[in-house]
Amino acid sequence: MPAIENVLIVGAGTAGSALAILLARAGVTVDVAEVEPGPTALGSGITLQGNALRVLRDLGVWEQVSAAGFAFDSLGLRTPGGDLLAEIPDARTGGPDLPATLGMNRPELAAILAAAVRDAGARVRYGLTVHAVSDTGEVTFSDGTAGRFDLVVGADGIRSHVRGLIGVDAAPEPVGMGIWRIHTRRPKDVERTDLIYGGPCFIAGYCPTSADTMYAYLVEQARPREAVGDKAAHMRALAEGYGGAWDEIRADITDPGRINYTWFESLLVDRPWNRGRVVLIGDAAHACPPTLAQGAAQCLEDAAVLAELLLAADRLGQDLFEAFMDRRHDRVKAVVEASVQLARWQLDGVRDADVPGLMARIAGTVTQRP
Repeated sequence: MPAIENVLIVGAGTAGSALAILLARAGVTVDVAEVEPGPTALGSGITLQGNALRVLRDLGVWEQVSAAGFAFDSLGLRTPGGDLLAEIPDARTGGPDLPATLGMNRPELAAILAAAVRDAGARVRYGLTVHAVSDTGEVTFSDGTAGRFDLVVGADGIRSHVRGLIGVDAAPEPVGMGIWRIHTRRPKDVERTDLIYGGPCFIAGYCPTSADTMYAYLVEQARPREAVGDKAAHMRALAEGYGGAWDEIRADITDPGRINYTWFESLLVDRPWNRGRVVLIGDAAHACPPTLAQGAAQCLEDAAVLAELLLAADRLGQDLFEAFMDRRHDRVKAVVEASVQLARWQLDGVRDADVPGLMARIAGTVTQRP
């Protein structure tokens, strides 16, 4: 018999959806509980590195993702005035047959994954979450119903409710930076991510997300969320320090409703990520600032590795979760720590930091299949 016959996944985000697809496609009965009333995705755009694209291809959605997004294979560095300093070939961490990087609209990625979850045969119950869960898989839902599952997976994000229910004492920590994002029209000469280190912000950058769209971002010292005020006016004022494509971007920064402001945060749950038959994956177990654009990739890798182990096993015991940790914990820890280190160097004004060396080391790590 297989290790599991029925699974509850709490959270229909990137990690939860990927795991649901892989397990349901293999014949496992999969229920997904999602607290939101329907498919949703916060934020504006998303940058997916090659190792994320590799998992999306394994999920069978690469063609849709490729058609919806904008792929590129280099990284540009520019002056605050807009002049090109360097064009750097980007590492193809997903292998030579995939782009190095792809940008896309977050809601479009969410919609593609939601459709694949349905096609795989998983049942998604929106507007529902878990009220209580035992380490043996008994669950009480927020609507008063109950059930028992061979495995319960907490894939419910950085502020995971499941994490608290199983007694894991971990919480995200602010890094000290805040990021302003806007999804907007793509200037015709923007064909990859270009970054600016300098000017009024720690980082000014953008990423094309389709033939017509892009998202742009400005990273500054974190400010109290409740003291943001007029988002459009503040982001536009920050953007005044930059030229080139930013002249067109700045002209579009008018509607506060299109602007997303969040803090950089980090999280790493100590191993093991399970308590009995309840396991955490994705942002519920680890999260990092987007300085290496590896957040979604690490969530997708969690799902791929856990599904592989579950489908190959004939029993579910702590040895399976230890095998999961052996393949995931140290890899994720390296990514989280490197992502935070990049932010710390900027916050501390370190001028001689080996940024290229750190980025190359992480690229080498994530190029290897987990």
